[in-house]
Amino acid sequence: MLKHILVGLACLSMASAAFAQSPTPEEDQAHRIESLLGRMTLDEKIGQLNQVPGGRQRALNSRLDAAALERVRRGEIGSFLHVAGAAQIRDLQRVAVEQSRLGIPLLFGMDVVHGYKTLFPVPLALAASWDPALLEQTARVAAVEASAAGLNWTFSPMVDIARDARWGRVVEGAGEDPYLGSILATAQVRGYQGASLADATSILATAKHFVGYGAAQGGRDYDSADISDRTLHEVYLPPFHAATAAGAGSMMTAFNDIAGVPLTAHPALVRGVLRGDWGYDGLIVSDWNAIPELINHGAAATPREAGALALRGGVDMDMAGNLYSAELKAAVEADPALMPMLDDAVRAVLLAKARLGLFDDPYGRSDPAREAAAMLTPEHRAIAREAARRSIVLLKNDGGVLPIAASARRIAVIGALAEDANSSLGSWRAQGKVEDVRPLIPALREAMPQAVITYAAGYAPEAAQVIAATASGEGAHEVNEISDAEALGQAVETARAADLVLLVVGEHFDRSGEARSYTDIGLSAAQNALAGAVLATGKPVVVILMNGRPLAIPQLADRAPAILETWFLGVESGPAIADVLTGKVSPAGRLPMEFPRASGAAPGFYAHVATGRPASEDLTRDTARYRDQPITPLFAFGHGLSYATFEYSDLSLSRTEIAADGSVEVSVVVRNTSDIPADEVVQLYVRDPVAAVARPIQELRGFRRVALAAGEAKRVGFRLTPAQLAFWNGDDWRIQSGAIDVMIGASSADIRARSRFTITSEGVSAVPAAAIPTPSTEESIP
Repeated sequence: MLKHILVGLACLSMASAAFAQSPTPEEDQAHRIESLLGRMTLDEKIGQLNQVPGGRQRALNSRLDAAALERVRRGEIGSFLHVAGAAQIRDLQRVAVEQSRLGIPLLFGMDVVHGYKTLFPVPLALAASWDPALLEQTARVAAVEASAAGLNWTFSPMVDIARDARWGRVVEGAGEDPYLGSILATAQVRGYQGASLADATSILATAKHFVGYGAAQGGRDYDSADISDRTLHEVYLPPFHAATAAGAGSMMTAFNDIAGVPLTAHPALVRGVLRGDWGYDGLIVSDWNAIPELINHGAAATPREAGALALRGGVDMDMAGNLYSAELKAAVEADPALMPMLDDAVRAVLLAKARLGLFDDPYGRSDPAREAAAMLTPEHRAIAREAARRSIVLLKNDGGVLPIAASARRIAVIGALAEDANSSLGSWRAQGKVEDVRPLIPALREAMPQAVITYAAGYAPEAAQVIAATASGEGAHEVNEISDAEALGQAVETARAADLVLLVVGEHFDRSGEARSYTDIGLSAAQNALAGAVLATGKPVVVILMNGRPLAIPQLADRAPAILETWFLGVESGPAIADVLTGKVSPAGRLPMEFPRASGAAPGFYAHVATGRPASEDLTRDTARYRDQPITPLFAFGHGLSYATFEYSDLSLSRTEIAADGSVEVSVVVRNTSDIPADEVVQLYVRDPVAAVARPIQELRGFRRVALAAGEAKRVGFRLTPAQLAFWNGDDWRIQSGAIDVMIGASSADIRARSRFTITSEGVSAVPAAAIPTPSTEESIP
């Protein structure tokens, strides 16, 4: 398909020239690509598909030796990763452009996941802001900084839907819901790529990992995904469709298999759905070393077979596997049917480079002066602070413990995470440095100069080298948390001497991330002992969670009067938390993923079907539940409290009957009934109560974060279409006539208003229902 598009455009370019018309930029690109392709040797073509590590995450540029430069001169490398620095990349690019036979520029990629130098909250935390404009803004800053360092490609956003908190990579995504995930995927792609990919401040976005990676069995990273065709299309594919519609320049295939077919070699999904059905023409890259791993899957017997399988499966570029480079020539010579596929893969790589403007200005992103001026600017820090504030979720606040009263004079901060600036950066920290972090305790002292703030670790965090490697080949450090009687005793005494205790617990950053799956997602034994001892003092306790995934914390939720979810918030972590604790800002984050009551209750998600025996709290009945737990999660999807209070009223529908091609306006009045200015996240859920197939009891189909002054009221509106209620029917998206329930509320478990409308005719849609954005409005009213 890509060949037909580019060849067609090239022909148009020649026709335009014949009639003295100026070709379009797209026609120019196509003509340049076809011209280059016609001049390339087989070795040079394969070289374009080869991405080579030029260093390691913690040692950038460390593998750039004379041999690597010679490979560039011979046209054997199309891209580097783990290379950065404007001067270094300018020198590398000069070798490619000025010293190789064809002068084809290089792609330079890195995992710029939640910032480059200015580290923002981790992606799951940003998702908790429920603020697409914020995610677009943070991605834009990341692109500005990364491009200033010479990079032109990021392996972000991760758009995998994740419903099992045991899976360590939930920290990298937007949580459990395909609609929220689709909206935030679109925002991030726009942020990274800007108004034009050719702009020197833009970088190529990568939607990953296509597809089903978040459905790994048991939450075990890299494991198989065994999901139905309907679940694949309705839950896991929509964010990738949204990223495609937003123009994502690249896609990364997933490590996992679905029903035994690895995504690194899955022509039905990659060539069929992504390229064919959706018309995607961007660059498709494997994950780290995933092509050689086809042998481990049992899908290929030899490296040569693995390379041929991946190429047939639609993978254009081999990330760090060195398998296309070593084996593809022989595979193509043995099977000439692979040659058109090889040419298409080269076209995809060259098109990405053309769209980035690299043929016209290969050095546009390698200006050392711009690099020096772009990093960690005051403006970027201000955005980081605002992002961190907006990502914080108030889970519990019994008795109005928060915000901290101005009269508080003695405050104890307990827990080693309180002074762990390293963990504030989270995983995938690009060039973020610990010394750039503003931690909690100094920020608290600055925000509350009238208070005496004391600190005790409560246990002994002991760093230990773990002999492990992620898919990116990086070793990692974890922290063993060791109970220590002396440290525990000191923490208890510190708590007893205080008026208020801030108990900081959760996870060390490297407990969440790639290859960080766990059967137990509760607190460590040392932290549990600390929490129990501090709560037993009888002092008012505010729990501050720092973590990269939902945690099973039923004892804390039962005993602590207040719980604040702060995730890993980046370089402005401390000031942002202090702003919320002191009431300078009212928290308005909402959970993008539910908190289970126990590790054994994962996976759990709100959008489940009712079953024939819907869950009931009545233990005398046999229903779909665990008998040793309530039927509700600990904290539900969309949950989040505020220092303000809000009243919902006057739910209105513009009509009660619509045709399959019609629409309905749904609106509600939301009033801030307190004297505190605050944001409320208004959430719209739908349900098809009777359909040809059982439908989820709730599905998110709209949301809007609304700022309300004290006493202010706004009418918040959403425009729904029947296509957003369609279900996957095996071949298309079926719109079925019948009643639709509409619910608006403050969370999936806090519905404030309900209504119903009827779809009066049948229809078919071409777009995944969860990938269709719902326009929303807000209007102030008396």
